[in-house]
Amino acid sequence: MSRTVDCGQSRHPARRAGFTLIELVISVAIVAVLATGAAALLENAVRRAQEAELRADLRQMRQAIDAYKMASDEGRIAHAADATGYPPTLEILATGAVDARSPVRKKIFFLRRIPVDPMASGAEKGWALRSYASDPDDPEPSEDVYDVFSTSTRIGLNGIPYNRW
Repeated sequence: MSRTVDCGQSRHPARRAGFTLIELVISVAIVAVLATGAAALLENAVRRAQEAELRADLRQMRQAIDAYKMASDEGRIAHAADATGYPPTLEILATGAVDARSPVRKKIFFLRRIPVDPMASGAEKGWALRSYASDPDDPEPSEDVYDVFSTSTRIGLNGIPYNRW
């Protein structure tokens, strides 16, 4: 009886080390799906950051408008008798108003600078203004600045348009 001894060599030719075409296609498809999901998350994170900046800018400017009105009511800022006491322009909050009580005519500053609307783009750069005399549902600018809001007509993540914040 003769026996054959297997020396560990296979009868099949040696396989090459590496990936097959199908393995490469599947790997690329998985990476593409993951990249698409990551891009959507990144876009959402950027939009949340812009919304947080818009919220902070609106709060800062509205507080400055209220501080101007308070200073006007206290007699620190001179205004006409029939005026509302709100700032005539948004820019005066940053350029300063003359302190009527100061003997050296120092200025009172309410903002360091007017922030840029993070949601506005192109031709709609800047802020929309509402005067004291205008209707809240139909805000219009006039001789004073009672409120400020974004000019963007896009919808926020909370479902409310940015120009209604």
